[in-house]
Amino acid sequence: MRGYVVPPRRPEGIRWLRSDGKPNFSDRIYRSEKDAKILARRPVYTTTKTATILGAAEEITRYNVRALPVVSPSQEKLEGIVTATDLVNYFGGGELFNIVVNRHKSNIYSALLKEHVASVMNPNPVFVTTRDTLASIIETMVTKNVGVLPVVFEDMTLWGIITEHDLVEHLAEKTVGRKVEEVMTKNVITIDSKASIKDAAETMIKYGIRRLPIIEEGKVWGMVTAKDIVRFFGSHDVFRYIEGDSIEEALKAPVKLVGLSGYVTISPDADVGDAATLMREKGVSSLLVVHGEQLVGIITERDILFAIATKK
Repeated sequence: MRGYVVPPRRPEGIRWLRSDGKPNFSDRIYRSEKDAKILARRPVYTTTKTATILGAAEEITRYNVRALPVVSPSQEKLEGIVTATDLVNYFGGGELFNIVVNRHKSNIYSALLKEHVASVMNPNPVFVTTRDTLASIIETMVTKNVGVLPVVFEDMTLWGIITEHDLVEHLAEKTVGRKVEEVMTKNVITIDSKASIKDAAETMIKYGIRRLPIIEEGKVWGMVTAKDIVRFFGSHDVFRYIEGDSIEEALKAPVKLVGLSGYVTISPDADVGDAATLMREKGVSSLLVVHGEQLVGIITERDILFAIATKK
């Protein structure tokens, strides 16, 4: 079994840490503490080590989630986690694609149906227990740079799951008093509309990001996310775009095939709280920040979480 290789991650949130590496939480977070058992989302959609890669992609697509905790079939104890990013890595984005090339000779059917989740999952997932508080949950997300946390009992039995989205929903009504431009990512990594799905996958893994604005003729056309690429496989759409059995043929398809033309924008002068509200209303996890017609940044749920949970 190939060991899990953690892809390089963009250092999101570093600007919010104190010199000792701890989040600089404001008092309002501690005044609203709730434990993980209450905050966790249930039911939890899970998978097992022996599930196929296609099976995991199907589950992520069916339930529109970004990660699946890996549990033991009989006891529901946490054994790992597999994310949409892990599957994008396997589907052509990074080192895990070597499994497809070397073990399966780039045969898409073999790669999807004969490889198991154990080969691509993270066997040492970051997690919290049912007794952890809101403040400690946010601290874990910030210091460990993760956006999904399984919630377990002391014996590692899975209880639920907490995501950045859940916390932003919980904290969205807090007064922020900070502008979007203060917390957004300014150097936005984009992809050309003529690029392939493989180009998009490689870019995501290289830069440790989950979403890419698609640029066409100098303007934003839409957005592609890691879940969009997984959905291409998990929905079985991929089989409509190949004549043989080579995954390389599928990966040559244009990124616009899996990306979405819709996107939501916000002004850099807007309050971060307004960004959280807009995300909730539009059902998106990020907003493109525009000044006039110029793309000047991107703000994600993680940026909002850090902005609300910390102070200067």
